[in-house]
Amino acid sequence: MISASNTVAFLGYFDYSCINHLSSKSITGIYHCHGITNIVSLLVNHSTDQTQYTAPQPSTSPNGSTSWVLKLTFGLIGMFAFLQVYSIQAVLPVLMLDFAATEVQAGMIVGATVLAIAIMSPFLGMLSDAVGRKSFIVAALLFLAIPTALIAQSPSIGWMGIWRFIQGLSVPGITVVTIAYIGEEFEGRAVTELMSFYVSGSVFGGFMGRFLLGHLHELIGWRAGYYVMAAMTLIGALWVGKMLPSSRHFEANPNFRSAIQTLGEHLTNRYVVTACLLGACVLFSLVGCFTFINLHLAGTPYELSTGALANIFAVYLIGVVITPLSTNLLRRFGSARTVRVAVVVSMLGVLLTLVAPLWGIVVGLAIMSSGVFVTQAATISYIAVNVKKGRSLASGLYYMAYYTGGTLGAWLCGIAYARGQWSLTVWLLLFVQVLALLVASFGMIKTKTRTT
Repeated sequence: MISASNTVAFLGYFDYSCINHLSSKSITGIYHCHGITNIVSLLVNHSTDQTQYTAPQPSTSPNGSTSWVLKLTFGLIGMFAFLQVYSIQAVLPVLMLDFAATEVQAGMIVGATVLAIAIMSPFLGMLSDAVGRKSFIVAALLFLAIPTALIAQSPSIGWMGIWRFIQGLSVPGITVVTIAYIGEEFEGRAVTELMSFYVSGSVFGGFMGRFLLGHLHELIGWRAGYYVMAAMTLIGALWVGKMLPSSRHFEANPNFRSAIQTLGEHLTNRYVVTACLLGACVLFSLVGCFTFINLHLAGTPYELSTGALANIFAVYLIGVVITPLSTNLLRRFGSARTVRVAVVVSMLGVLLTLVAPLWGIVVGLAIMSSGVFVTQAATISYIAVNVKKGRSLASGLYYMAYYTGGTLGAWLCGIAYARGQWSLTVWLLLFVQVLALLVASFGMIKTKTRTT
């Protein structure tokens, strides 16, 4: 059963072996689309496969390339999926003052969304396998706009955490289902192109959420800023409902008993378990680092404003370049060796953030995030190449572990920062990355080196 075969995030990328799996339809179960609610059906032009299309048909040229509108649509889906997930990091110092919150509480309002994504990732893919694709994506985007607007009304840090958690419930309905949609509806070069635009949009969304909210706070305050971001998400849902073609190859498969059996097999599958452990370490490092570096840089001697902190997140855009380039590393060296090198690079970047000059910290963040992006891409590829059955469930388990790691990073790094400021946080991050290196060295079964 499957479909949602790889990436969320923001940070995954298929190598060509994975693309071949998708384009050859080795994903079992091609499904038929049914609407979820009347409002979504209206929004998507009543686009179920039991009626005639009113939405655009997938636009591909004779050589397999896709139209710019389709590429833009998938880029926007990725952007809006991650626009809200980490946006709050840019205003954490302000929120700590407004709500008299501790470092641990600040970390957990970041982790609340991540925790919800972890919980829902395995299950929304299965639900979509039974219900549909396009309507599910549009409904998830619409739902995401509601708690985003309600964050602006938060009377306390606790209520903000609740709305942040509810935000996270909808994100897998966008990410996991979009991957399934691309794998079912397109082949060959079109899959590669659309996946790269989706992943690039995801990375851009992760940056844009932080950048936008940081600057919006300086202009109109963070509460009004969240209203703006909710309106943007609503507009994104309208665009996707209008421009995303209806499913042509979806067939409903509500066989949950088979899914549970496959789930049990995955829990003892070395490929899946190893990837899950690596994924947890990856997001632990990313969330822990980019959450608490804000508190470090907002304090003495840097005292950066929310706008300046938002600008620091520009290093995140390196993922737009690194993610596609990592494909060449994977083909040449294989997943295991690529991960080991990437983790060491990331560790060097984390160490560099201990230097005093601001420029050195920015360089360290850029190096650290580059290593993380490559590790994520290699791990996703490792699952795609080696897991032949139930890829949607394998992907769901991976993202559950991935985002659980992010939640732990927000919590444990908050404790470390409260006790030993940034220096102790760095040593905790290095400890987790050493664990990742051990997993990659002794747990990963080496994949064959690919030659071109």
